[in-house]
Amino acid sequence: MDPVISQIRQELENLSDPDLKKTSQRFFKEEIRCYGIKAATVVAIAKKYWKVIKERPKPEIFALCEELYRSGYMEESFIVSNWAHALSGRYERGDLSVFRHWIGTYITNWASCDGFCNHTMGDFIEQYPEFINELKRWALSENRWMRRAAAVSLIVPAKHGKFPDESIEIASLLLTDGDDMVQKGYGWLLKEASRKHQKKVFDYVMKNKRAMPRTALRYAIELMPKELKAEAMKRDW
Repeated sequence: MDPVISQIRQELENLSDPDLKKTSQRFFKEEIRCYGIKAATVVAIAKKYWKVIKERPKPEIFALCEELYRSGYMEESFIVSNWAHALSGRYERGDLSVFRHWIGTYITNWASCDGFCNHTMGDFIEQYPEFINELKRWALSENRWMRRAAAVSLIVPAKHGKFPDESIEIASLLLTDGDDMVQKGYGWLLKEASRKHQKKVFDYVMKNKRAMPRTALRYAIELMPKELKAEAMKRDW
């Protein structure tokens, strides 16, 4: 094992809070493995060790990330998210296969999914927009976290007004998904898209609200004016 990994794990162990570890579970339906450390502290640790490893070749950094992911600890997954995002200036097209593998193999809760996809995948797609079609394939996956990733990977770009049509295409692929984590994911994507494209998202919601789960609908219209929310929530069937 690389000494950096050993040092990180020792530091995480030393900072572990049994009470926080216990209360963290209430935010998740699935069983999680965690040390019980506040997110801001984990970010500080990630940044501290990033300074140590940042000059290493990217394949070595990816190998360290894989080692962290293998532990199953949520805080270690957050360190991966931080490092992978810090590499954004060094992304290449081939990195997609690594990212896909990590999501499909190691991500088992919404926090790890969003932490990685919002920033790393969001930046990657902005740099290589031709891979939007890859997200559409993920939307058809049997893996719930791949399906959520299809939506939440566009959260940050959508917030800034990018990919409105593609966001709606992904929402359409996930429209009747029965998994609440997926519903919340694509509802959140529509909400962020509505910041700059309110009419487009509202028209989409009105057209599809009979099929759209209420969970997704509520997320999608969260930022809209009261009168539009009322219209969207009105049962007309």
